[in-house]
Amino acid sequence: MSAAVEGREFPGQSSEFSGTEVSGGAFVTLHRRGRLRGCVGQVLSSQSLVETIGHCARAAALDDPRFEPVRPDELREIEIELSILSLFEEIAPDQIEAGKHGLMVSRGRQRGVLLPQVATQFRWNGRRLLEETCVKAGFDRDAWKDPEVLVQAFTAEVFSESELRDDADATVAAPAGKAPYSSST
Repeated sequence: MSAAVEGREFPGQSSEFSGTEVSGGAFVTLHRRGRLRGCVGQVLSSQSLVETIGHCARAAALDDPRFEPVRPDELREIEIELSILSLFEEIAPDQIEAGKHGLMVSRGRQRGVLLPQVATQFRWNGRRLLEETCVKAGFDRDAWKDPEVLVQAFTAEVFSESELRDDADATVAAPAGKAPYSSST
């Protein structure tokens, strides 16, 4: 992301990662001073996961239409969060678990996606997450009741810079023989 903001080649463009074949969906979320600064993802990708993350990081920094592009002087304040997505599966509304499931609501080419951590951040229950995902898609809150609207759930492995720093600090500070651990749930 820093390389893209500064106009340098970034890993998503480099042949250095060309042998990495794991593919999948991912989102890159940027925060500055605890506030959203950009978020872009790909739910389906034929690229490797590394290439997908590189593309999303660049796009979150420079192309999220909700925000001005990240400036080089902001980089030291930007925290990056990666969400690596599972496969999407249809889900019944009463099976949605806030904090566990992310959702994609779609009809035709119109869709909305919310990550699992959004429900946790705003303290939403499963029904509210479903309604807000409908709104994100540009639908009415209760559009999920329409039989032509597809509701799919996914989970995400979420990694943030602050958690990685905290884990590294805990490893250094852990007493001999005691392995530190953390949970993102």
